[in-house]
Amino acid sequence: MTPARREKLTGVLNRRQNNLTVVMENVQDPHNISAVMRTCDAVGIQDIYILNTKIPRHKKWGSKSSSSAVKWLTVHEFDDAKVCLAELRKGYEYIYTTHLGADSVSVYDIDFTKKVALVFGNEHDGVSDDIRAMADGNFIIPQMGIIQSLNISVACAVSIYEAFRQKNLAKHYNTPSLPQEQMKSLLNEWKVYGED
Repeated sequence: MTPARREKLTGVLNRRQNNLTVVMENVQDPHNISAVMRTCDAVGIQDIYILNTKIPRHKKWGSKSSSSAVKWLTVHEFDDAKVCLAELRKGYEYIYTTHLGADSVSVYDIDFTKKVALVFGNEHDGVSDDIRAMADGNFIIPQMGIIQSLNISVACAVSIYEAFRQKNLAKHYNTPSLPQEQMKSLLNEWKVYGED
């Protein structure tokens, strides 16, 4: 690996965030998953969670929409909701689900300087009742139109860019947040990949 390549990869790892993640529950279209992956990489999310309780695990993601982002992320796959949520609880203080309900808060009212996991649901049914019952609350993206929903990849992008804005203001990107051992391991993984 050239010194310039090492510097680039190390710079990315130094800005990766260990206190923000995205969970996709029963998302059917692999291109939606891949588009979310690409946005997660863009804002410095390293770990993402894919929960499939009603559909089979995906064999592959939509490579065109991800621009190969999956190779730069750590993907955790689950087929049991309780196990997935228990794992999330180990690293995140708050779990919020996208849900249009009377108790939902605006995404702009979430404090993203805390350790937060955001759950996005199935394209047709949204987040399941089971997951909502185990979460800490629901959030919405304020909208002014007739249709009160967005494509999952768009909803995720809007949400995690609000997280990016808050975290950037709080200078979270100025110091590394991943554990040193994880950074070393990822650098060893990444050095085999070519330029993107």
